[in-house]
Amino acid sequence: MTSAHTAVNRTVLATAGLALLIGGIWLAAARASIAERLPRGWPALAPDAVLFDGGTLTDLRTQGWWTPAVITAGVLLTVLLAWWLLRQLHPRHRARLPLAAPHADLRTRAFEEALAERAVTIDGISRCRARLYVRRRRLQLHLCVWLDTDTDTAPGTVIEQLTALSGEAAPAAAPYEIDTLLRMNHVTHRVQHVR
Repeated sequence: MTSAHTAVNRTVLATAGLALLIGGIWLAAARASIAERLPRGWPALAPDAVLFDGGTLTDLRTQGWWTPAVITAGVLLTVLLAWWLLRQLHPRHRARLPLAAPHADLRTRAFEEALAERAVTIDGISRCRARLYVRRRRLQLHLCVWLDTDTDTAPGTVIEQLTALSGEAAPAAAPYEIDTLLRMNHVTHRVQHVR
């Protein structure tokens, strides 16, 4: 996870936690028994009071800016939270990975292309797509291979050779560890229909 992404996550969580903490303390302190001990200037509610009474809400609704402001704020907050949630669920794809050697990094796109080209040289594979995702100090290598049905190579042999390929790639990605997820498809040969 990038440091900027981590900083944004921690800032959002800290701000939300602080706002909830302050709101909770204020609501707990609004009781009559605690309200007497609050510092001067702190707002205190009567036991039967509400935050917005009917008259205040009616006055706000008569303002021309109130309804568009509430709708816009609600839509923006919903979109922002949905975007943030999707960013948390989606695996991270980085352009470069810092390696153990000083001033050394690995271009993930070139690494993916090299692994895909190497996988296609294995007997029984006609196509391969490789994607590399970063999860802290681990790399997730997603290999999607298409088996060629014209060869007699067994899928077990292909899996063994792809496991060896993943083992060969591990030293190049040090200090990261590689977890490989494999998806196997077969190439379909379309039969021409005569009408």
